[in-house]
Amino acid sequence: MQIKIINKSEHPLPHYETLASAGMDLRANIETPITLQPLERALVKTGLFVELPIGYEAQVRPRSGLALKKGITVLNSPGTIDADYRGEIGVILVNLSNEVFVIENGERIAQLVIAKHERAQWLEVEELSETSRGSGGFGSTGVK
Repeated sequence: MQIKIINKSEHPLPHYETLASAGMDLRANIETPITLQPLERALVKTGLFVELPIGYEAQVRPRSGLALKKGITVLNSPGTIDADYRGEIGVILVNLSNEVFVIENGERIAQLVIAKHERAQWLEVEELSETSRGSGGFGSTGVK
């Protein structure tokens, strides 16, 4: 599938690192480093603009290495880029560690996954079918 993209950054286009990769790294496109204090968040621009086909979304997800090693994650994970959005891709990063983290220009800050999605049509009813789980919520299916 081909997706139209405008790259206003000085960095290469996102690409798959391996044949089996689901995501492509997004890079920070910033003029000056951004310092994230513990529990601080920031919108980090990428310089990328995309035109997705209807029926697809781009999901912005954390990079596992940044999350594990530095405590940096995507705050609204996964962030969704809709097919009708034409603005610059921005990543909301949050520092969940106890240490200051500095984001440098060109740093790999998140990953982008292109995914097909469905559109639901609601069918309003008075009852739902019964299941063994019923209305059991969080943690209700685990072993006791």
